[in-house]
Amino acid sequence: MAGTKPQAPEAVAGNEAGKPVRRKRRSSEEINNRLIAAAQAEFKRLGYAGATTAAIARAAETTEAQLFRSFASKAALFQEAVFRPLSAHLEQFNRDHLISADAAHRADNARLYIAELQRFVADNARLLHAALLTGSHEGSGIPPIESLTRYFDRGAAVQSERIDGPPRVDPRLMVRVSFAAVLANMMFRDWLFPDDLKDDAAINAAVANFVLDGINANGPIHPHD
Repeated sequence: MAGTKPQAPEAVAGNEAGKPVRRKRRSSEEINNRLIAAAQAEFKRLGYAGATTAAIARAAETTEAQLFRSFASKAALFQEAVFRPLSAHLEQFNRDHLISADAAHRADNARLYIAELQRFVADNARLLHAALLTGSHEGSGIPPIESLTRYFDRGAAVQSERIDGPPRVDPRLMVRVSFAAVLANMMFRDWLFPDDLKDDAAINAAVANFVLDGINANGPIHPHD
């Protein structure tokens, strides 16, 4: 008909049977990564109580149903969002700092990693505290945090690589106790230390020495004098 403007191709495609253009199918890994990224942003902005799974799903361009297929609960998603960067950080650190046969180099790397772990905990103390508490109110038990389990498994593997013979202390236990020492001293600093001991540098050095002395139970990491 004269005077009728032709429709743009995309408009025609979008109007067929009133259906939107179908998106490319995403893999489960891609969906999970998008959900984690969206959750990290929402939880950091609004905290655990303020963030909603609906908003996280929208930001990830997926549905709440898909979110709960990937994560058992809001608490499980929150814990993964908080601890996954820690696991990724350990992987990157191990790529950047290969295990050395030199005792002095190993000691330097160990101190560097403990310092970075302390910084991570300090920067994320509020979210870490909430992450450790969530889940306990959503069932009879607290399920394992997958990314934290991967972190411990990788740390234990690194410890095992530098031990000759049977260890005095199971590396799987050692990495957890060491992490707990760093975590508790950073997160509960105000409770643990009176004013005359609240010297951050001194506390951090004491924690590092404590952790390294514990690790040394399975063989020396400090250079010999």
